[in-house]
Amino acid sequence: MYQVVTPQTDEQLKRYYQLRWTVLRKPFQRPLGSEQDAYDQVGHHRMVVDKHGQPIAVGRVHFNSPEEAQIRFMAVDPEYQGQGHGVAIVYALELAARNEGAQHVVINSRDNTLGFYKKCGYQVVEEGDTVSNSMAEHQLRKSFSKRNYITYRPDWVAELQQTWQQRIPISDAMGIKIHQYTGRILETRANLSRNINVHDTMFAGSIYSLGTLTCWGLLHLQLLEREVKGSVVLAEGNIKYQKPLRKEPRGIALLNDVEGDFSALKQGRNAHLTLRAQLFSREQPVAEFTGRFVVLAPQD
Repeated sequence: MYQVVTPQTDEQLKRYYQLRWTVLRKPFQRPLGSEQDAYDQVGHHRMVVDKHGQPIAVGRVHFNSPEEAQIRFMAVDPEYQGQGHGVAIVYALELAARNEGAQHVVINSRDNTLGFYKKCGYQVVEEGDTVSNSMAEHQLRKSFSKRNYITYRPDWVAELQQTWQQRIPISDAMGIKIHQYTGRILETRANLSRNINVHDTMFAGSIYSLGTLTCWGLLHLQLLEREVKGSVVLAEGNIKYQKPLRKEPRGIALLNDVEGDFSALKQGRNAHLTLRAQLFSREQPVAEFTGRFVVLAPQD
């Protein structure tokens, strides 16, 4: 299990800076200490840690002006790259910047990380001269809006939200919204006041619907990630209710929990996938939905 934390103790900070140096400075034969600068004293630091507290991703945000924040020193342990930990750090740093009043964030990126930041909703505002200097950096910028707190694939997420509203009217009536997509995690939320039963808790059927759409949405986005076409259909769904849901309905589905293989779609065959979603009352788990889905391959 991984979580995003703020390094505070001497031991946490030591591990935090060690990963910074190992990933960002050691490959260029830079000495220990070169991974730090004066802004570390006034910046916000975040790191993703494993169950043993070992950092596997780190990053920092500081302010250049009251309106402009800058993300720097992004680093992910090579063994854990491609698992969504970099997106989790970007999201946490953006949230810290928002809470301090930032109107936009800038990032300097070399060519090898440019695609990642574009997927996180950043746009190139100044291109580096990579012809004269292959290590030149591009400057990217992201202005905050009500929508782009979803840091990864914001256009895809907006399109999926629109699809739900237009083609699955119950989702709009329930107030189901996509809260965050990281490439490996999809989190949804619902409006509790629209789903209250006589006990002032959430309808069991509404919890079931939230779980279904959370799983369905993650599978839909993964089809786009894999550049394959198909229609996601629920074949069978089961849910275990554990406790009443009284506060802030949340649904979370993880890519790691997908059972099955998307590859059949590339061969023109249907794919059979199983996925579960955890349902929460704020931070407290209250139910688990398990869905067996069929992704229908396009017919000629």
